[in-house]
Amino acid sequence: MSVRKWTPEQRLKQSEAIRRWKPWKSSTGAKTAYGKAISSKNATKKGDSVYIREVIQQINRILKSQKDFMDA
Repeated sequence: MSVRKWTPEQRLKQSEAIRRWKPWKSSTGAKTAYGKAISSKNATKKGDSVYIREVIQQINRILKSQKDFMDA
């Protein structure tokens, strides 16, 4: 996969175009409680990701407690 190489002139032109379009004005995100509840789950596509995240958190807690123990 090739990566786009921007010239300084292209960057300037794109920057000006984006300032004219102002895409940030139309990006609103979820507004209703239902929509927010759905979008909050976007990072969790599969049940495994929740399990993996919990395991990583447990490992981090263990490592932190070991570091605290070693520093004491």
